[in-house]
Amino acid sequence: MADSTYGVGLYAPAGFVIEPAAITRAVARIEALGHRVVVDPTVTTRWQRFSAPDHERLAAILRMADDPRVDLAIAVRGGYGWSRLLECVDFKRIAASGKRWMGHSDFTAFQMAALAQTAMVSFAGPMVAYDFGAESPSAFTLQHCWGLLGADRYSVECALDGPRHVATQGTLWGGNLAMIAHLAGTSFLPRIDGGILFVEDVGEHPYRVERMFYQLHFAGILQRQRAILIGDLSGFELGANDNGYDAEAMVSHLRQVFGAPIFTGLPFGHRRDKLTLPVGGQCALEAGGGAARLTFSGYANR
Repeated sequence: MADSTYGVGLYAPAGFVIEPAAITRAVARIEALGHRVVVDPTVTTRWQRFSAPDHERLAAILRMADDPRVDLAIAVRGGYGWSRLLECVDFKRIAASGKRWMGHSDFTAFQMAALAQTAMVSFAGPMVAYDFGAESPSAFTLQHCWGLLGADRYSVECALDGPRHVATQGTLWGGNLAMIAHLAGTSFLPRIDGGILFVEDVGEHPYRVERMFYQLHFAGILQRQRAILIGDLSGFELGANDNGYDAEAMVSHLRQVFGAPIFTGLPFGHRRDKLTLPVGGQCALEAGGGAARLTFSGYANR
């Protein structure tokens, strides 16, 4: 699908759309680039805190997989909902569809399960409501999204804080830290040896982030990684009990305790400017002196 237009499917596998106008803006922007847009019925419905009951959201996923007009399925938003569907998703059918799937946040649960069950590559990247449908979308986000999707190999340079020099490569995987920790010990979390793990989260205090890292450490996951990239950790306010224990102090502790090189500053997460990352693809990392180059491959036809 290099350098071409896409049939883009919009669906709501988790939370309901908060601002309908964002969908209108997103459709107009995507179509203005020459892509064709298919909007699933779940995009306009609401049930409890979800877009629709579980069985209807599951049906929406299969509609994306089976619709010949759809090449790229983009989740409208995250929230919560994928965990309730994982046992019912036919991942072999999803992988066999040959479609590309993109999103982040709660979508991480689908990505981890699809990688574990079928080795399917998916994309951690922008979603419809917050990103494509923003009143003023991020040029950085859109450039890197369509740039990576349209290339067989893609490189990006960014500022990363960490060890003096690291040159390594491995399978790129990860996403929302809470979702990864939530799936530890289950058949829905892939076993990645020699990987490059990236994480982000929102609304989690530093001590909670540290606690989730310890869970991955106790499960033997961190020890098997060649590098750990930490993206945006936002949406929290330190309290009196934190007594100055902020994100910087937390990361300093992680670096002292865990063996894998840890870098911070990855432009990814619940933020306006974000990269698009091939989950299950290959990543070559060269970093040092506060700068890094990431080269992604192995995702074009998977």
